[in-house]
Formats: sequence, C-alpha cells, structure tokens
Amino acid sequence: MAQELNSAKVPKRVLSSLIASVSAGVVPRLGAPYIAIGRNDEIDALLSDLKSISEGSSSMRFIIGKYGSGKSFLMQLVRGYAVERGFVCADADLSPERRICGSKGTGIATYRELIRNMSSKASPSGGAMAQIVAKWLSDIKMKTVEKGFSPDSDSFADEFEKTVFEIVRKMEDRVGGFDFAKILTEYYRADMRDDDEKKSACVRWLRGEYSTKTEAREQTGIRLSGIIDDENWYDYIKLWAAFVREIGFGGLVVFIDECVNLYKIPNRVSRENNYEKILSMFNDTLQGKAEGLAIILGGTPQFLEDTRRGLFSYEALKSRLCDSRFSDLGYRNMLNPVIRLRRLSDNELLALIARVSSLFEEYHGAKTGVSEQNMADFLSVCLARAGADSMITPREIIRDYITVLNILLQNSDVSFDEVVKKVAPATKADGSAESEVDIPASQESAVQKHSYSPEDIEF
Repeated sequence: MAQELNSAKVPKRVLSSLIASVSAGVVPRLGAPYIAIGRNDEIDALLSDLKSISEGSSSMRFIIGKYGSGKSFLMQLVRGYAVERGFVCADADLSPERRICGSKGTGIATYRELIRNMSSKASPSGGAMAQIVAKWLSDIKMKTVEKGFSPDSDSFADEFEKTVFEIVRKMEDRVGGFDFAKILTEYYRADMRDDDEKKSACVRWLRGEYSTKTEAREQTGIRLSGIIDDENWYDYIKLWAAFVREIGFGGLVVFIDECVNLYKIPNRVSRENNYEKILSMFNDTLQGKAEGLAIILGGTPQFLEDTRRGLFSYEALKSRLCDSRFSDLGYRNMLNPVIRLRRLSDNELLALIARVSSLFEEYHGAKTGVSEQNMADFLSVCLARAGADSMITPREIIRDYITVLNILLQNSDVSFDEVVKKVAPATKADGSAESEVDIPASQESAVQKHSYSPEDIEF
C-alpha cells in the first residue's frame, strides 16, 4: 500500500542511487516508487493495458511531455510495476546511434539495447535474457519430475525434449520464428551436454550480435536463414513477446524513450522510414497482431505535433494520433493512444518537496530544519517566475530544492530564508510577485495522498 511504502525505511543502496539521480536531474532506475507523486490517472491507464496484455492482447501508447515533465520517470515507474506483476520489460533510449529504423547498425543497436536492459522479477535491473531462457529449461525439468519421471531415466529425457519441442514449434509459424526455434532447440541441446561455448553462441544470436550469416553459422553450428539485423529486429521483439507469454510471464513491455531524436533526423527520407516503422508497430498492436506485446514511446510535443518534422508530418500517423475535436472540452480521457502529461498541481509539487526532504534527511542522517512554511515559501518563489504556471517541471523543482538542502547541510550558519529569498522572483505577466500555495494540514498525509504503489492495482 502507498502508506506502507512511504513509511517504510528505504534500503541504503536504493536511497543512495535515488538521491544521486534526482540531484542530477536524471530519472532513477531504482527506487522510483518512493518519490512518486501524482500521475495516478496515467498509471491507472497504463496498468489497465497490462491487464489486457496478460490476457493475450497488445497495445501501444505515446507519453508526451516537455523536457523534465516526468515522462521518463513515469515510464520507469510503470516498468517497475510491470516487473513486479510478472511481466518481462525491455527499455532503451533512442539517440543518433539508435533508431527505430536505420542502416549501418542504427536499427539493430536499439534491439541490442532493449535486450541488454531486458528485466524480470528475478533480474529487475536488466540482463535477464539468458536467465529467462535458463529458467524456462529449469521449469520444464521440474515439471517433468513432478509428472513422476526420474531424472536418471531415458524416459525423463524423452519427456523433457517433448515439452521443449511443443513450445518451440509454436514459434515456427511466425515471421523469423523458424530460426528463433532452431536457436532455442540448439540452446537446449547444448545445456543438456553442458556445452557452455555453444550456449554462449546461441545467446549471442538472440542478442543480435552477429554481423553476418556465415559468422553465425560457424559459431552456432546451425544452418540459419538469417540473423537479427536492422531490417527485421522488430519481428524478433514480437517473437520474444509470444515466447515469454508461452513460458509463464504476463507478456513483454517495451519502453522506448527520447523519441525526439527521430524528430531531429535531418534527412527526410530516413525520418519518414522511422515513422513508417512506428506506423507498422501501431497497426500491429492495435489490430492484435503482436500477442502479449505492449509498446510505450516517450517524446516531446514537437516530436508528436510538428507538421514539418514530427509524427504529424506523416499523414497516416497524424490521422490516427491527432486529438478529436471533442478533446478540448476539458474532460479526462486516458483511453487515447496519446497520453499528454499535465503539469503537477501546486499541492502535488508541495507534496513532492516534502517527500524529497524526508528522503534527503534519511540519506544524510541529519535534520534539515526545513519547516512546512519554508517548503511553501520555496514553491512560491519558484512559481513566481514569469511563465512558471505552465512551464515549471518536477525536474527543475527537485534539482533546485536539493541544491538548497545541500547548501544548508554544508553551511550550518545559514538559514533557509537567507538562501531562498536571495533569489529575487521575476514579476509574472499579470503583475503579481508571488504565487500563493495552500499548505496541507499534514505534509505526510499529502505525500500519502498523491503517491502510488504497485499494490494499489490488482489484476
């Protein structure tokens, strides 16, 4: 529960990583739920998608927000919840070297990053791919023993192999499935022979690390029709989704962040090739052609809305993703493919500041001496800047606030007011100098109200 999560002592390793990340304006990979404030509607919508995925459906969402608005944080938060719920997750940030579609290794580089960051409940920090395959074989061995077969008997080996082939054959009917099935079969045989070299070669193929078919054939000893490359890597993501569902996981959730790098591609043809691939993914998932797969893309408003270089420059995507004329009526709608992140309310930002104070004190083992009124004054100073009502972001608030706390920690003779009120606020457009912020009766209750926990959603 949220209350239990907030009152629980944060493990030192997690707390250290969390404070270091948010201090630098970086999304924490560990401990995100401890600092989660607001976004309950968005999380509910994404977790409801996961429930459908676990039943064999598929989905695709676009999380759109300004830099620092919390889209990357939301994605990491949902990744943690998905892993806890028995899903396999894979995440990657796009860059000039990693694209959805590209030549000279830019496409396969994204696949390799996704596989490298593949995570499960047993390996939440990544590197779970080999462990998932090994666990599959281990589970089959255990189930074979439970059926009454002795591990030393010939009938055990026959039954074991029969179960393996039943699952592998289900992959053969899919695009790329024949090679995928061959590799899994060879991995199984190498595991039975304790041939670590051959197992390593199979894992390399699954990771997309071979550059030619000849090299792959020499290393694996299998005549394969191809390798995972720039052109076909998405087909293998769909195969992974089907495979992990087949062996007992809820499905595969793929997070692709920093999609603004596609918007920045200077070559129009290359940019449109990437958008065409996104369209293919969108059609596959919304038409149910990618069983057990959820894709979540994160990007800025320019990436989505720019009619010259963004997704809206590609008419087929614009017609699918643009807002309905009924969307401007002010009602909440989280069922659209596009989730636009709103600015956190003043009280949510205040609750966020209170939570950061608590974590900072716990990490350093020292009281900051910051009162509830000090927190409200800090937020008022932040909101008093021109344009802050619409432009202020959680990243900016947290970084500035931790800077203040660091100064207080290292300068015991300085008061909070001396640090904060030396930063003279710029006058806002309406002529006012400050923003009034309501102080909740209890900061802790405010944190509990706006925080989110994986246990809050039951499948």
